[in-house]
Amino acid sequence: MATKKIKSYSLSEMKDTYIGKVGTAERDEYEYELSMDVLGKMIKSARQERRLTQEELGKLVGVQKAQISKLERSANSATIDTVLKVFKALKAEIHFNVKLEGNFVKLV
Repeated sequence: MATKKIKSYSLSEMKDTYIGKVGTAERDEYEYELSMDVLGKMIKSARQERRLTQEELGKLVGVQKAQISKLERSANSATIDTVLKVFKALKAEIHFNVKLEGNFVKLV
């Protein structure tokens, strides 16, 4: 019986093929949306760990429950200021990395 070899692909190869190469507008948009989705999930997870409702967190931040819900579903409509206020209200630290020309920039 002949054995059939199955070709496997890495996630990076699949992204390159079906979304676009790194640096293309399509790939940049995909990576941005993915990052915002992950950020929203982090906010929701931190809120639940603190045993807060969306309404309670909204009051701490100074926004409506609907804004917290929207933020948790996808943070792409939020300003950095709002995101920072949310994490401060959750008593959570947030760290940003900035990379310029292959080197991380240390913010002090």
